[in-house]
Amino acid sequence: MTNNPIHPGSFTTTSTGTPVASDDHSLTIGADGPIVLHDAYAVEKLAQFNRERVPERVVHAKGTGAYGYFETTEDVSQYTRAALFQPGVKTELLIRFSTVAGESGSPDTWRDPRGFAVKFYTTEGNYDLVGNNTPIFFIRDAIKFPDFIHSQKRMPGSGLRDHDMQWDFWSLNPATAHQVTWLMGDRGLPRTLRHMDGFGSHTYQWINAEGERFWVKYHFKTEQGNEFFTQAQADEMAGKDADFHRRDLREAIERGDYPAWTLYVQIMPYEEAKTYRINPFDLTKVWPHSDYPLIKVGRMVLDRNPQNFFAEIEQAAFSPSNFVPGIAASPDKMLLGRIFSYPDAHRYRIGTNFAQLPVNAPHAAPVNNYSHDGSMRYNFNDPSVPTYAPNSLGGPHADAARAGEGNWESDGSLVRTAYTLRAEDDDFSQARTLYEVTMDDAQRERLVSNIAGHVGAVRSDEIRERAFTYWDNVHPELGSRVREAVAAAAAPSSCGAAA
Repeated sequence: MTNNPIHPGSFTTTSTGTPVASDDHSLTIGADGPIVLHDAYAVEKLAQFNRERVPERVVHAKGTGAYGYFETTEDVSQYTRAALFQPGVKTELLIRFSTVAGESGSPDTWRDPRGFAVKFYTTEGNYDLVGNNTPIFFIRDAIKFPDFIHSQKRMPGSGLRDHDMQWDFWSLNPATAHQVTWLMGDRGLPRTLRHMDGFGSHTYQWINAEGERFWVKYHFKTEQGNEFFTQAQADEMAGKDADFHRRDLREAIERGDYPAWTLYVQIMPYEEAKTYRINPFDLTKVWPHSDYPLIKVGRMVLDRNPQNFFAEIEQAAFSPSNFVPGIAASPDKMLLGRIFSYPDAHRYRIGTNFAQLPVNAPHAAPVNNYSHDGSMRYNFNDPSVPTYAPNSLGGPHADAARAGEGNWESDGSLVRTAYTLRAEDDDFSQARTLYEVTMDDAQRERLVSNIAGHVGAVRSDEIRERAFTYWDNVHPELGSRVREAVAAAAAPSSCGAAA
């Protein structure tokens, strides 16, 4: 076993020593086009990342969940042909809530985004909407995801989490500013899972019965109202009950206090995405509601706890690749990367036949394919069913009309870049609006306190100064207030000086 120290000026390579073209951007067809599968380093990086832990999830390890249903109460059939979103349709579902960076035994009330993953057991197959309690994320390209998570995890030498790592990454990646501002505010510490909103976060595609295409964003608004912990309250609860969120959800359902969310969507006409003033597929941005107001779809209710936590929650596998007719992907680069990464992680963590587990198998649709064998195989075709396609023996066949795949136009050279910049595509303006317009004075005060407490723990003068500049760029007043708060906390008290 040998150590591999950093050599100043060294270049990144693949695991076999080949120089790498970019650590920041996947290879795409044009700046707005899809990621290509032959980007071997992006695939290697994500596949290696998925296999870092056994058997705990690398990300979203600590979580809980429940069963329930979704009922479509409105008519959105003009936008999608998906069976579950037709008026009056009621669909069984499973939801898993989770923290992001902590291990399976970490406190529920650490400051962290919350996973909000929903599996709809529809009549057309399972539809997985894998989102968070935030409408945005830290990065816009999946190739950076392993680096982001590594910066939030534990140092390999000491086994400790490290503020320098986090702020080194954040301050060198200004695209994180919107999400970090959100995270450091009140919404970074929901009081319970029942009292927070959920979002699909990504931009998705809806297709109606006539084949018309639309871009869509999902918003689950809690009917319990938004409630949050202060940092002090969350710290106290972390010591008193590390499983507070898990316990609260289970006990609420047990006593018949079923939590509910109303689902709304934002709809963007297909052609408008080409000229909209911000790139609508950039996961670090939101669509202003003034341009694309919320449209009500229906209601989600959680009314049944799992009978076995491991079998039904730990082995639950959510994949953004699980679409149904009428719903499809978009050019969102984070979404496209996750479409590969999630099922790949499940094959490793649970097994190649993970979809046959009862919690992951379709509950309302048949399975007809030529998949066979593999570790832990349970279901299998009758011996009369051929194992190949096409065949002349009456085996299942693909049906393009039934599938109704989505698509979009894309053409261009293979490049490594972010999205094509538009009139309002910068990294700080939406974070600035969040601070300046959305938050009130009390929320801004708590934001400053939360940031100062976090930045004040940074040991490196250089990284701390970059963190201050980061907040200057969000808003000059915010940067100044954070500097003052960190300095005040570091200054010796009068009693300490006299002693």
